[in-house]
Amino acid sequence: MLIEDIRQRLRAHGAKPCHEHRVLRLWSHAQPQDSGRRRPEDFLPLDVRSALPALLADLQDLARVRGEHPSDDGSVRLLVELADGQTVESVLLPRDGLCVSTQVGCAVGCVFCMTGQGGLLRQLGSAEIVAQVALARARRPVARVVFMGMGEPAHNLDNVLDAIELLGTEGGIGHKHLVFSTVGDRRVFERLPLGRVKPALALSLHSTRATLRARLLPRAAAIEPAELVDAAERYARATGHPVQYQWTLIEGVNDGDDELDGLVRLLAGKRACLNLIPYNTVTGLEFRRPPWERAVAIAQSLHRRGVLTKLRRSAGQDVDGGCGQLRARALAPGGAGGAARAVTSRPTPAAKIDAVTWLAAQ
Repeated sequence: MLIEDIRQRLRAHGAKPCHEHRVLRLWSHAQPQDSGRRRPEDFLPLDVRSALPALLADLQDLARVRGEHPSDDGSVRLLVELADGQTVESVLLPRDGLCVSTQVGCAVGCVFCMTGQGGLLRQLGSAEIVAQVALARARRPVARVVFMGMGEPAHNLDNVLDAIELLGTEGGIGHKHLVFSTVGDRRVFERLPLGRVKPALALSLHSTRATLRARLLPRAAAIEPAELVDAAERYARATGHPVQYQWTLIEGVNDGDDELDGLVRLLAGKRACLNLIPYNTVTGLEFRRPPWERAVAIAQSLHRRGVLTKLRRSAGQDVDGGCGQLRARALAPGGAGGAARAVTSRPTPAAKIDAVTWLAAQ
């Protein structure tokens, strides 16, 4: 379902823009439609009120919690079932944050990511994306949304931008607290500046070497890291939102001095924050997380050399809750999600090779 579908259904019953605004605002805030000082019977046309129960039932079916996995770090990973039985993941983050999915699966095929192992099954509609926010708000406040769950937002650009516009208007979330995460796509840099709501940008870099990055992100757009950073910097200067650069830190792959030198060349002096995220171990993949002491040393070195760096702990490590892992377990034989339709995961050849050996081949 699309947000436009909701608007069209309301308009078919005589709703005006002010009526649409109220219904969408209360839905996206997970509030009852009789909330507020103005009662529905004093504000909404009779035909709209009559149509609301069926519409709200359909909105309720867009996203339901199928599994809930709290973590010691304060995050809660939700396995979310969609109306067609497919599942995606959302993560309640500390400090009123939420990470949402934009696709069922992903076509980029990042070799270190469970989601990327099974390919793309389908896009999420814009209403399904917002439904994850409503679902989360029924549990706790949400003031920050990152589009960093399952899927590549750039590959579902229209629906993601529609969801961002609603969340930044009726949804009441500050524009800089809506974070569009991407591996990099020229369409993103063309479209984001044109929107009514201009989100912050997170760019998944993972390597400063084009050849290695192409191996890590095999189906990302073939854009040189320096070109990506230049485009992101232009967007940062136009919006005032610093760019968040995401870097999954993998032992023996992208934690060497050559990569640190490359990061300094690309990011020193930029409107940027580098998020170092030690690799979240995935069963069946042989990549490894570096020792925490090594990660701390890398972050300190980069910070001293002019790159604002934050060392993150990937949410859900203690519950084996890396992106895609909950869904994979649910779809496994005997798992809670055996009835859902899905494509069997297919490990990439690179995932079968010891990480250090694989790096040496670059």
